[in-house]
Amino acid sequence: MQMKVAPVSDETIGADTHITPTGLKVQKTPTDLEFYKGLLDHMSDGVYVVDRDQRFLYCNEAAFRLTGYKAKEIIGQSCQDQGDCPIGLIGPRLCQESCLLSECMEDGGSREAKSFLRNKEGRRVPVAINVQAIRATDGSIVGAVAVFKDDSDQNESRRKFDAMERLAFLDSLTELPNRRFLENSLHSAIREYQVAKAPFGVLMFDLDRLKAINDSFGHASGDNALKELAKTLAGTLRPTDTVGRWSGDEFLAIVRNVNNEILKVLAERCVAIVTRIPCSGSDSQFKSLSISVGGTLARPGDTVKGLIKRADGLMYESKTSGRDRATTK
Repeated sequence: MQMKVAPVSDETIGADTHITPTGLKVQKTPTDLEFYKGLLDHMSDGVYVVDRDQRFLYCNEAAFRLTGYKAKEIIGQSCQDQGDCPIGLIGPRLCQESCLLSECMEDGGSREAKSFLRNKEGRRVPVAINVQAIRATDGSIVGAVAVFKDDSDQNESRRKFDAMERLAFLDSLTELPNRRFLENSLHSAIREYQVAKAPFGVLMFDLDRLKAINDSFGHASGDNALKELAKTLAGTLRPTDTVGRWSGDEFLAIVRNVNNEILKVLAERCVAIVTRIPCSGSDSQFKSLSISVGGTLARPGDTVKGLIKRADGLMYESKTSGRDRATTK
């Protein structure tokens, strides 16, 4: 039996019509899987479709370009069958701790995340991922679709922004928090003290004879002395304390949950340990570094300015009393 083919004319060609190379008119319907596959294959985002058992049913060309895995390498495989996800391990946190595919199929919702996939060559690629549950006509969940795209540009922008933000609060020489960060932290500590009566204190440190070190050994030695002091203070104080560079040769620490006795112990411990730092050079006048310290507890009605002024005065008292000592009140 011969098939009769209707002649093709402009009037008979609709939006849902495809013309083959031979001129045959083929009607496309929403249930034509090849039609949708063609659309997905031309997407710039990677697409994976899985069933309820998380077996991969489909992947498009963009997924291959991003991961390096061809469709024939993963179709029919399941995330549950092997240690690593066959598409290249989309971030340990996402694959091992919380699988987005299984979560969406459990509650029928959607998930978005930013993570990394490891492609076939082992290179980590930043990706933005969107996962949706797939429902049958009766409403039951039959699988999930994952759409992901290369997020390298956005990731680089975020990295640069984070670096700039970090630099804004970091002292370039010592790599400790700078004055701006310390002032913000002091404002927060004072608010906590006023509301919750959370006790805290301030220690002001001054490196003794920095000018003489610069004059005797050069500014490079002075910079090294400041860096060594920074590392020593950060290592001597408690993990809950915040220490940073306040000005040229001055450092400041915000110490929480302290009383007068603990404040004094911390200050004197810093003085003792700093004296173990050798001072480079041949001049016997500087065998080791030393600091002068002033410490005070926060009091009702204190402002940042008032608290700093009191600690600075106590530190100056240590200097005029012979240096290499701590004064706390």
